[in-house]
Amino acid sequence: RAGLVWVGNWGDGERTEELEDYLFRPAEAAGLPLDIYGVRYPAAAQATLKRYGIAYHGWAANAAAPGLFAGHLATVHVPRRYYATILPGIPTIRVFEALACGIPLVSAPWDDSEGLFRLNSDFLMVRSGDEMAAALRAMREDSELRASLVVSGLETILARHTCGHRVDELLAIVATLQNRAQQRDAA
Repeated sequence: RAGLVWVGNWGDGERTEELEDYLFRPAEAAGLPLDIYGVRYPAAAQATLKRYGIAYHGWAANAAAPGLFAGHLATVHVPRRYYATILPGIPTIRVFEALACGIPLVSAPWDDSEGLFRLNSDFLMVRSGDEMAAALRAMREDSELRASLVVSGLETILARHTCGHRVDELLAIVATLQNRAQQRDAA
């Protein structure tokens, strides 16, 4: 495994600053090559990637993510501002996906208000670009750290976040709604 991989879309540029602060500059500072996969990277975005020496590969099917992750040392999560501010506590699918694929993850800040994960055990969370660069250097240099994050992240996914867990939660919601409807009808 070598370098970093990031799977995500550029979108409308609402997180350009965050991508530079938490991904592009820290990867460069840590001396790690960065491969990016995603869509909606306009010419200006591609010029930014080129300026940082980032390899942009374009669209990749969701089903290709495990293979992409398997070829890299680590990945980074940079939540959209919407998820970090308006919907705090809700990570994107990429956090679950990365941990399920067994790749060490370093994340820009977001509020895990529901306690979905064990912070700094399942993945590392940083609060600044400088912290991200330091964490990425640690990823590069510390194989034991990488291994412990992989083991812990997979353990949490298997214990709490499989498709079976989501089915059980949905069925519990349906049962609750049915009980309420029956109680309402009986009243």
